[in-house]
Amino acid sequence: MFASHGEAKPYRAAFFVGFAGWTLDAFDFFLVVFLLTTIGREFHQPDSVVALSLAATLVCRPLGGFVFGLLADRYGRKLPLILNLGLYAVVQILTARSRTFFAFLISRAIFGTVMGGQWGVGTSFAMETVPLRVRGVLSGVLQQGYALGYLLAGLAYSLGNDKVSWRTLFAVTALPAVITALFLALGVRESSVWKRSAQQSWAQLAKSLLSNWKLLAFLTCFMMTMHMASHGTQDMYPTFLERQWDFGSWQKTSITTVAMIGALIGGIVTGFLSDRCGRRRSIICALVIAVLIVPLWAFAPSVPLLFLGAFLLQFCVQGAWGVVPAYGSELSPDSVRAFIPGFANQCGVVLASSVVYFEARAAHSISYAYAMAISAVAVFSLAVAVTALGWNRELKSSL
Repeated sequence: MFASHGEAKPYRAAFFVGFAGWTLDAFDFFLVVFLLTTIGREFHQPDSVVALSLAATLVCRPLGGFVFGLLADRYGRKLPLILNLGLYAVVQILTARSRTFFAFLISRAIFGTVMGGQWGVGTSFAMETVPLRVRGVLSGVLQQGYALGYLLAGLAYSLGNDKVSWRTLFAVTALPAVITALFLALGVRESSVWKRSAQQSWAQLAKSLLSNWKLLAFLTCFMMTMHMASHGTQDMYPTFLERQWDFGSWQKTSITTVAMIGALIGGIVTGFLSDRCGRRRSIICALVIAVLIVPLWAFAPSVPLLFLGAFLLQFCVQGAWGVVPAYGSELSPDSVRAFIPGFANQCGVVLASSVVYFEARAAHSISYAYAMAISAVAVFSLAVAVTALGWNRELKSSL
């Protein structure tokens, strides 16, 4: 059972921890993206080699989802989150003090484990404590910690570029992680939902997981399509702006910032609507509208319309994503709520990673605009189909 309305008071603290953790993870990840060339210059490595650090982060995310998800379902939400935030702080220091590229690569792999473990535990902790009447809108806010982390990383890069060492940017990020961990340890109560459904042994937990393998398989496929929709419209978009529109760094930063503002608003609005119209219906509607926006997004006839298309598309894509924390939590039984959505999400992002490669390959034969447009329509349609035909058992009435 999820928290009842009478237990709603503690949800603010649990929600803050989940939101802060996801924002910090996104900030770190995108800071590497922004600083790729700068880091490569210091280690005397080309961008393509430094990009291996992003791959290392990606590959290790399922490991984090697996380990921290199991710990959270066995021992409670608080302890794994405290460990996760503490490890995050350690990784920031290791990254800042890396003296060789190999050491930097190892720190990025460890960060992948941290990032992979935070989402499932943080969202389950938040979603099973918030009252039902606002679960959708708060799900949208929580998920957009990712967009906020992107914006903060861009701001840190812009303000600190050529003035503050990249090592300093990573080192100072350890402080908010430590503060959040202390706040969690001293000021946040353990989830009452977990207390009522805690597994008494590892064998019992394993039995619960095996009995829900079909749900895990569905959520993995669902998360894969959602990540395809997200990464398929974000990762190659700066390259599209450079090749198709001949934009410089300032112009690319401006339009991606506008797109992330659209993502923030879209996640909250669609999450709010999902409280009234249902989770699956809201996800499907957002992605169908995204299909209709693709022509404007990819083939805008002017720069103002290009900005509008970027804003509207991410409003829809991240709007659909805003419903995911609530939807995944409501599908999952209390006993395995941290593991199943979290591990499925991290496996999904690895399975979806090929979409960027196919976009880049297609762009060699056709224009970037057509490659992006065809890919977007395809992945949106796939996500709609999986959502519509997939699991139809939401447990929110019992949460």
